Formats: sequence, C-alpha cells, structure tokens
Amino acid sequence: MILEIYLISYPKKSFMRKLLFLIFQVCSLSSFAQYQVGHTTITFNDPARTGGFGSGGGIGRQIQTEIYYPANAAGDNVAVASGQFPVITFGHGFAMSWDAYANIWQHYIPKGYIIAFPRTEGSLIPSPSHGDFGTDLKQVSEKMLALNSNSSSIFSGKILQNAAIMGHSMGGGASFLAAANNTTIKTVIGLAPAETNPSAISASPNVSVPALVFSGSADGVTPPADHHIPIYNGLMSACKSFVSILGGAHCYYANTNFNCDLGEGTSSPNISITREVQQTKTYAILDPWLDYVLKGNCPSYATFQNALVSTTGTQNQTICPSVSTVTISASGSTLTANSSGNVTAYQWNLNGTPITGASNQTYVATQNGNYTVDAIYSFGCASSSAYAFSNGTTGVLELKNNITVTPNPVKTVLKISSSIEGFYDIQILDLNGRILKNKISYGPEILFDCESLNNGIYILRILGSDNNFQTKFIKE
Repeated sequence: MILEIYLISYPKKSFMRKLLFLIFQVCSLSSFAQYQVGHTTITFNDPARTGGFGSGGGIGRQIQTEIYYPANAAGDNVAVASGQFPVITFGHGFAMSWDAYANIWQHYIPKGYIIAFPRTEGSLIPSPSHGDFGTDLKQVSEKMLALNSNSSSIFSGKILQNAAIMGHSMGGGASFLAAANNTTIKTVIGLAPAETNPSAISASPNVSVPALVFSGSADGVTPPADHHIPIYNGLMSACKSFVSILGGAHCYYANTNFNCDLGEGTSSPNISITREVQQTKTYAILDPWLDYVLKGNCPSYATFQNALVSTTGTQNQTICPSVSTVTISASGSTLTANSSGNVTAYQWNLNGTPITGASNQTYVATQNGNYTVDAIYSFGCASSSAYAFSNGTTGVLELKNNITVTPNPVKTVLKISSSIEGFYDIQILDLNGRILKNKISYGPEILFDCESLNNGIYILRILGSDNNFQTKFIKE
C-alpha cells in the first residue's frame, strides 16, 4: 500500500482567522480527536411492557443502560465533549454483561462515538427473551437520539442524528430483530450473530439498511453455516458485507469472559489466532465503515472497500457497490468534477471544509486554496485529490524543497519539519489517490504516528500555496 500526505501551510499574518478555522476543523473531524471516556447510567422505560432490568425509569419495562461517551475528562456523569456524536446501541451476548465489552468502548469512545449498552436479558435463569432484547435495542437507539432535544439531559445538543445497532452473539441476532423494518438507523452490525427465537434468520429479509456480519471461521458456539451465513444471505440491504476471520473465535470480539470462554473451550478446537489479532482485524474493517456511515466521511468508504480486500487473514462476500475515481479539471476559475457512473450529487470542499450549497458538477472558484470534491452515489462516494487555485490560476503547485522528513525508515513517529511556520491540513491517501484520513496541525514541526501502518513503502506529499513537497519513506 502507498500512503500520501498533503500538507497545506498558511501564512502567519492571518493567524487568528486560521486559528479559528483550526479549532472548527478539530471539533468537526471527530474521527481523529482522542477523547476521554465519560460514563453515565440511564434507565429508559417502555410503559407497554413489563420486566427488564433496573429501576427508576417509571411504570413499565425498565431498560437500564450503561452509556459511554466522549468527554474532556474521564469519569462518571462528566460533561460531554463539545461537538455532536453518532450513537451505537450495543447488545451483549448470552449470559454476558455489558462490561465484557470494555474493548469496544475503549476503542470507539476516543474516536468520537457514543455507545449505549442495555443491561436487560442478561440472566441464565430465567432464560433471556430474544424478542424483548431486540425491542430494547431498538427503543434505546431511538431514545438516545431523542436525548439531543432534551434540555435536562447531559446529551442535549450533543447527539448527531445518526445511529447504529450492533451486537455480539445473542445480541448480534437481536440486533437484526431490532433492524427489521427499522429506518431510524443507518446500519446494523453483527459480531458472530446467533440465531434467536423469534428467528433472526427469518427477520433478515426485512432488514434494508446497510449491514455488516463478522464471523470467526473456527466459531463452534454459533457455527457460521447455521447462524451467521443464513442471517447474511437473507438481508435485503443494498450494501452488505460478510467478513470471515480465518481461525477466528466466537468470544474474541469481547474481552475475556468466563461464561463465553467456558462454552467456547469445549466447542471451538480450531482457533488459530489470538483475541488481540481478531479484534485488530475487526477494527480495520469496522472503523472506516462507521466513519463513513455514521459520520459521513466520504473517503472512508473507499478505505472500507480497500480494507475488505487488504486485511490479511480474512475472506469476504460483499454486494456494496464500487465507486469510480473522481478527478477535477479546470477552465479558468470553473472547476469540473469528472467521474463515471450514476452520481446523485456532488459536494465541493475548500481546504477540507464543505462549501455550503456547492452541490453541482461544476463550481466557480472565488478564493485561493485547495479544492476537493466528493461524488455521491446512491450508496458510497468517492473523493478527489486536492486541486490548488491561487491568484486566478488552477493546478497542482510546483513542489519545493523546504521540508524534511525524519527518520527514514521509521518505526513509530515520523517528524515533518518545515521552514515555514503555519497551519497544515494533512491528508492520507492510498495508491489510487483515495483519501484515507486527515488532520490539521500547526507547524513548523509536526509529529505523525506511523506505528499502526503496515511495513512497506509510503509516499509523503505536501501541497499548498507556500509549501509543497513529495518524498517516499519506509515503515519498518
């Protein structure tokens, strides 16, 4: 894989204006912010049903829910961080409690997601009601979204109206019960989803939202042929993917758990990878999926499709449509997006910020800067590389040699040093020019964490009105 990084520098004379721009970008690009983990407990109520778990929610069914969210300081009932965040409602496995999934919230809260864990249907005796659990997941998802307009809630004004339902094992099957005929969510994700009663397999033809199913090939607790594959095959989603993790287990999507591990110890003799490896492979595919579906980050769709084929030790089936490459051409100040296929809309961006109302195939540039465009299809989108516009002319600016990159080869942290102090918009792209992620930093020295990169050769490209550079470096 080849990785490219664009850097755009801004002159110091506009420091305050660009500082405000930086603050806005850092807040809006929450997929790159590293938040602390806040926690609170809310008991929701369904007056039409009885039972549940917890108290204090009112007359009816009690749905005590442990909620983890982005905060500036870790702790219980602390203030939610600034910005708005999408919601994931997560269903636990059979005889497993929410705290078995600390790996899930520890991974996703720092990336800017809110995760709600209903604690209902967690007992061995009496046996859990799968139908009630599916309804609980659906209701908690809807009630979490509604908290955005509740002025007395700590989540008032903090919840982006994009939601997912995800679950493991029993909670995975119940997630598909919750997703049936449900258009209030953007996606449903099953981690080794189990067949349920009522049947998740029978409910899957009523699921039309985009869906992911993760399966461990060595899972003997819920054998893929009897559980995961029939659920996936029945889905009517326009975009759905089945990811088989070779040698993967049933319980490894969670942390070590006595009940789950005890059952797997006697039923899954062919596990050949570690828990950490299985979770890493899952995140490699799930991270860009959530970033695209819940945060609307267009480049992440291409990253997701690339991850499906590039994540070693996995096999996949997918009907998620591919999208073509989009490029920008120019005639004077008129920029034109060039792409093939059925594009439903365009979104033009200036220096990484969407331009309000700029949704046509062409855009007349009125400001100097770097323009990109997102081509939006019925499902999926593609993003162009940056196109520079300066003093009435367009094109990629001449590369200059006022930047150094050390060390090379790099193992952990790459240091980018520039002779020009300023703001830098850093974009990471793959070999096909697809933007994988970006962040904004202030120079003249920037530290970039490369530890998560696979070993190999990458490209560092810097574009901007004052600072342009391109070189290769090696990750080892």
